[in-house]
Amino acid sequence: MHPKTIITESDFISSIADALQYISYYHPPDFLHALHEAYRAEASPAAKDALAQILTNSKMCAMGHRPLCQDTGIVVVFVEVGMAVQWKTHRSLEELVNEAVHLAYQDSDNPLRASIVTDPAGTRRNTGDNTPAVIHTRLVAGNRVGVTVSAKGGGSENKALLAMLNPSDSIVDWVLEVVPRLGAGWCPPGVLGIGIGGTAEKATLLAKEALMEPIDIQKLRAKPQPETALEALRLELYEKVNALGIGAQGLGGMTTVLDVKIRDYPTHATSKPVALIPNCAATRHVHFSLDGTGPAHLPVPKLEDWPNIQWTADQNARRINLETLRKQDILDWQPGETLLLTGKILTGRDAAHKRLVDLLQQGQPLPAGVDFTNKFIYYVGPVAAVRDEAVGPAGPTTATRMDKFTDTMLTRTGIIGMIGKAERGAVAIAAIKQHQSVYLIATGGAAYLISKAIKAARVVAFADLGMEAIHEFEVTDMPVTVAVDSRGVSVHESGPREWRVKIENLKHGGGPR
Repeated sequence: MHPKTIITESDFISSIADALQYISYYHPPDFLHALHEAYRAEASPAAKDALAQILTNSKMCAMGHRPLCQDTGIVVVFVEVGMAVQWKTHRSLEELVNEAVHLAYQDSDNPLRASIVTDPAGTRRNTGDNTPAVIHTRLVAGNRVGVTVSAKGGGSENKALLAMLNPSDSIVDWVLEVVPRLGAGWCPPGVLGIGIGGTAEKATLLAKEALMEPIDIQKLRAKPQPETALEALRLELYEKVNALGIGAQGLGGMTTVLDVKIRDYPTHATSKPVALIPNCAATRHVHFSLDGTGPAHLPVPKLEDWPNIQWTADQNARRINLETLRKQDILDWQPGETLLLTGKILTGRDAAHKRLVDLLQQGQPLPAGVDFTNKFIYYVGPVAAVRDEAVGPAGPTTATRMDKFTDTMLTRTGIIGMIGKAERGAVAIAAIKQHQSVYLIATGGAAYLISKAIKAARVVAFADLGMEAIHEFEVTDMPVTVAVDSRGVSVHESGPREWRVKIENLKHGGGPR
């Protein structure tokens, strides 16, 4: 028999709270190494620039103890409780976890963005402290408590898929069919977690658990041959998904996935449940164990662990003065072109767009201080500022969610362009083409780096929406890429198409042309 282990409230709570702070600014070492290898191998200039921004952002966050991404995630905690463990508490495990989340997200030195809303089918009111967490608990043998803490970004979580395949259906064919439809909203390159078997909910849980495993695909590739069917499946999917040419930020390139992790479970003879969940370029998770001797102590990385990469703006980038910009000035911007923006921009996400469009449809004026004439709107929900910051990490959110509002905004408000991340859908591209507007992307996963280009920030409307309020940013040399030009040409279509051909050419002994 194992001796009894007593776990106290304070040890459990402080360990989870510390872990949430830790993963907000430290990439897992295996992920960082894989990202660096992808950077070294990348042949696409646009993708390599995005990877340089992500790696630079990562080191900045580690040094400054600020979030890797403005979306500091929905907290998912896996707890394995040894059967010989005794708890010194009168509260439930759920209450303890949520107190830890509350403390971590309200930390005054590094406040994390509150993104969780209650009443999801109704009022969608922000809970204010990112509670409650999603908690998965297992009772296991032993006298320890094992905890895996993760903070899953909404952009990648929104791309989760579940299919109930027939037993004879090909998993590879299904993955290759659906991955291109994910778009770039999950901020590739990242990791694909795949769960196979069990029931619908079991397959999905397996996929999420797979994302917590270490990245080791290069070790697997170095083996003389795979030892199991799952190893062979991982290798096949890794090669074929990367051959799609989607690349970093969907711009086209060599690396779309850093690894493919798979877990399986026995299933019914008539079933083949398959779930796929991607993890983004701001992947955040850490594991620790409690044995009753005190709180967890997480290893502090050394700055030498980060590659010596410092992103700098392309010398050929076009500098844009937003204060004098007019519609005719954007007509010659080309897809894939790098711009450096200086001047004032307004922000707005889902909730703000809904309010703005409702006001317009009701014939009401926009709020005082909200004038979009000849302006750009940035799809962002920033982290609160600390110390001398103008604003906290302020990377882009997925633009596709604003597609249904785009035509109204372009028709009725006078804006001439939008900034976000990922591709635009057909409806938005048609509106952009019709109005001769443009859509620009900032690099997802480079939120802290981007925030350094924001020199002043103030809320101008809808303060009650918290991080979704409309802000005015004053930016200097904010780096962006033209994703959809005024003719409706999208780099998210042309880039991957070009790199599919180049990657195929490389396989047959040629080089990128």
